[in-house]
Order: sequence, then structure tokens, then C-alpha cells
Amino acid sequence: MAIEQHKDVENGDNQGLEDLQEPLVKLEKKVISYEDSESDESVESSSSIATVLLSTFVAVCGSFEFGSCAGYSAPTQSAIREDLSLSLAEYSLFSSILTVGAMLGAITSGRIADFIGRKGAMRMSAIFCIAGWLAVYFSNGASLLDLGRFFTGYGIGVFSYVVPIFIAEIAPKHLRGGLTTLNQLMIVIGASVAFLMGTVVTWRTLALTGLVPCIVLFAGLFLIPESPRWLAKVGRKKEFQLALQTLRGKDTDVSREAAEIQVYIETLQSLPKARMTDLFQSKYIRSVVIGVGLMVFQQFGGVNGIGFYVSETFASAGLSSGKIGTIAYACVQVPVSLLGAVLMDKSGRRPLIMVSATGTFLGCFLAGSSFFLKAQNMFLEFVPLMAVTGVLIYIASFSIGLGAVPWVIMSEIFPIDIKGAAGSLVVLVNWLGAWAVSYTFNFLMDWSNSGTFFIYSGFSVLTILFVAKLVPETKGKTLEEIQACINSDSRGYQL
Repeated sequence: MAIEQHKDVENGDNQGLEDLQEPLVKLEKKVISYEDSESDESVESSSSIATVLLSTFVAVCGSFEFGSCAGYSAPTQSAIREDLSLSLAEYSLFSSILTVGAMLGAITSGRIADFIGRKGAMRMSAIFCIAGWLAVYFSNGASLLDLGRFFTGYGIGVFSYVVPIFIAEIAPKHLRGGLTTLNQLMIVIGASVAFLMGTVVTWRTLALTGLVPCIVLFAGLFLIPESPRWLAKVGRKKEFQLALQTLRGKDTDVSREAAEIQVYIETLQSLPKARMTDLFQSKYIRSVVIGVGLMVFQQFGGVNGIGFYVSETFASAGLSSGKIGTIAYACVQVPVSLLGAVLMDKSGRRPLIMVSATGTFLGCFLAGSSFFLKAQNMFLEFVPLMAVTGVLIYIASFSIGLGAVPWVIMSEIFPIDIKGAAGSLVVLVNWLGAWAVSYTFNFLMDWSNSGTFFIYSGFSVLTILFVAKLVPETKGKTLEEIQACINSDSRGYQL
């Protein structure tokens, strides 16, 4: 493929770095060139780091909003049903319509982000979420309640694609994984905060708290630059140069990187415009298989089924108070997700996701074994402890790798010319999987408690095999190097 011959454009190969060993008393100004140092261990200028971190913080407000929406229905079920006289079926529709909106957002997210820019897409998503939360707050019946939930679903569906893409396109490659995994960390934090706040405030007040991350994001977008890669793609050269200089630091010579980006974009523009059917061309098919496969295995490992009904799961295992287990479940996610963010660029993507899948297998197998023992009336005094331990091992293992790594890899494996269409497909698959697992979980548990967890443990084993066979290591590589790995006849991780 022609574009494989160019250097990194989307993730800033050869980042401009500040020489920290320069004497402080030296008077002349040091201008940093991308040709001066290509070492990943170098330290960037403080102004560059500050701009990248600020941009990342603003973007992950969308991730926090994602978590707030996902976690809203769990603590509010009884209060909403009582206040609005909703039947169980009506409340189930309210909860699940979030996923329907998110799937629609996923379908359109890539095209929207390519058409109005990464910042424009985030701004539009924030507006949808604000409108949705206000509709929920002012609702007096099921119709407005469902409409608000649908709007928030659409907003987070777009967020789920554009946030990791934006971060990957502005971050230095040696920080890319850690910063991108903040997406998943903030989703987890948002959900946990919504759950905990829902126990102390009314459901209408909780809806208003969902406005806060949207407002912060909307205001913050005025303070940060657009993705330079997108600006270059649409031909806005002056804004592209300014955005790149802002992200790399005012004393950094970005001429080399700018030239590389321009050459890369010119090559892309000479190629036909990508359509959804183009994703199945031979030069793209392996990237698509990797992206779709990771999302399938992430979801069909059972995370949304286990998470949505964790209280009922603990109660079924014989735990005296399902709420205690649920709080422990929520609290485990945040520190372990933070650990995963730290390990992302230290251990690499492949080892982290394989260790994570091994842990989810052990957790599901332990939980499944507890239900099997209960069905056989064996060791009943140990069944609740085994179930809680298994589920906590599962969520800790998922949070450290499977939760974030597939999104990071998704942002890295697609060339920019198909990133919009491919991103929409991958996010759509993820949401379809989330809906399928959360919808079927109760039916599977009615069929067999132990069998349900054994099925999920089987998907964890398949995840390990899939990653070992097909997924390349992307840590520390430019996007062009990643493409070379994916499209070569050798195994992707051998470079």
C-alpha cells in the first residue's frame, strides 16, 4: 500500500523534545527540531505537555459523560417507576433505549467526525446529551423520559468513537496509549460516581449532574486546538500549522512533521474516497477483522450482563446483601483501570490484553463453579464467597486491559482514509454486542447460572487465542509501522 512508505502522521512520530540538560543560565533560545532527537525517552517541552494534557482532559469529559449515562438507570429504577408510575416493561424500554441511541450514534460517528472535525463532533454530542438530560429532568411520563434517554444515548455513541480518536491524533506516540486509556478510566469513574450519587440524591437531581461534564467539555473546546491531522486532511493549512505548533510547543521546529503530514495527506487524497464496502478490500480486511474481533470478544465475555445485574447475581449466589457486593464491584474498577493506564505503555498492548483475558477466564470459571456447587448442594458455605471473589476478579481483570486496550488498538490500526467508516463499524459492533449480552443475560441465567459463566469463560479463552494469532503489538510504533505489521505476511508482532 502506497501510504505505508510515509512516516507517522496521525500519532506524531519523532516528537519535538526539550533537552532538559541545557544549563539554566544559557541565554540563547534553544529551538527544538524533530530531527534533533528521535528518542522515546526524551522529555517534551512543558508547554507542549500542558497543551496535550489540557486537550485530553477536555476530551475525556465526554468519556465521563458516557459513564454518567450508563450508570444512571441502576440507582434510579425504583424511584422513577414510583414517581412516574412506570411498569417494568416501560422502565426496561427506558434503560435499553440508551443502547439504541448509541448504536445510531456509532453508525454516524465516523462520518460526522470527518465532516465537521473532531471538536465539532464532540460539541454536537454535548448538545445532544444536554438536551437529553433536560428532557429526563422535566419528564412527567414515559415518552419524554425515553426521548431524553435516546438523545443521551446518541451523544455517547458519538463520544465513544471520537474521544479516543482525537486523543490518539494529538498525543505523542510514547504517551498515546496511556492517554487514550483515560477514555475507559473516565467512563468507569463516571459510572461509579453516578451510582454512588444516585443513592443520596433524587433521580431528577442526578439527571442535572449529568449536565456538568457536558458544560465543561463544551466550554473547554474553545481553549484547545483541533486535531492537526484532520485540519491537514480538509486543507486548512494555516490552522493546521497553528494547531501543530500549539501541541508541540512554541519553541519546537515542526517543519519536518508538518511536511510529513502534508505528503501523507496528499497521498491519501489521491486514493478513492472510502465507503463501507471498501473496508472489505484485501488491504484493509485484516485491520477490520482485528478491530471487529476485539470488540466482539470484549462484549461477549459478558461484561455488560454481569455489570448490569451484579446485585441479582450476588443474591442468586446466596450473599445476604447484594448491595455490598455491588459497591465493591464499583470501587474495584477505578483503581484497577488507573493501573491499566499506567501499564499501557510499559507492558504493551498484547501482553496486557492477554493477561486481562486470562483473569476474566479465571473469574468467570470461579463464579460458574460456585453456582455449580450450589446446584449440587456441595460446600454451600463457600458458594457466596466464591461468587463474589470470581466476579471481583473478573471486573478487576477486565478493567486492567479488556476495557481499554481494544479502544486504543482501534484508534491505531486504521489508516486515516478509512478511519471514519471503519470506526463507525467497530463502534456499532461494540454497541450491538453490549445490547445482545445485556438483553440475553437474564435468559441465560434462567437456563443455567453456572452455564452462563462457563460460556463467558470460553469467550475469554477465545480472546487469548485471537490476540495471540492476529493482533499486532502497537506500543511505540508509528501508524505506518503498524500498517506494515498488519499487512505483512509475517506475524504482526514480529517487527
